Amino acid sequence: MKGVVFNILEDMVTEKGGLMMWQKVIDKAGVEGGYTAVSTYSDDELFSIVGAVVAELDLPAETVISAFGTYMFGQLASRYPVFVDSCDDLFSFLESIDSVIHLEVKKLLTETNLPSISCERVGDDQLVMDYRSPRRLCVLAEGLIYGAAEHYQRPIMIEHPVCMHKGSDHCDIRVQLTHE
Repeated sequence: MKGVVFNILEDMVTEKGGLMMWQKVIDKAGVEGGYTAVSTYSDDELFSIVGAVVAELDLPAETVISAFGTYMFGQLASRYPVFVDSCDDLFSFLESIDSVIHLEVKKLLTETNLPSISCERVGDDQLVMDYRSPRRLCVLAEGLIYGAAEHYQRPIMIEHPVCMHKGSDHCDIRVQLTHE
């Protein structure tokens, strides 16, 4: 996992709970905690930190991971605005993840292990994302989608009827535009 993901998690924890909370999380996770954005770190190290955040907050892992995804989207959008600025709407952005964003990330950063995402529009108000990753971070992907929806100011509902955590080889993440 790239260090930028660790940096954003540290930003979120310190923003919400202060530097002391970050230090408690790092200590509980048993990791050193200094991360360089472009370096690659063990997935297990990230999972240990997230597990420590979950324990510290006494919240379900899915809640913490989804909130992190939403927060991460905002941070990535502010660091790399070209990707969100080049799309006029939420669905166009989501459709660009694999063919544009992940392609550019692979050019810039070595040792990437990005998920595979393909999209299919179902009418004007629904998009089905086929998500595949050995990391099985579909809940993080949901959070990122919610963050993108906030950015594009589109209320959404997500359904996740097919999931790798339930034995499938992929996840179907259905994004429905709502009219709240």
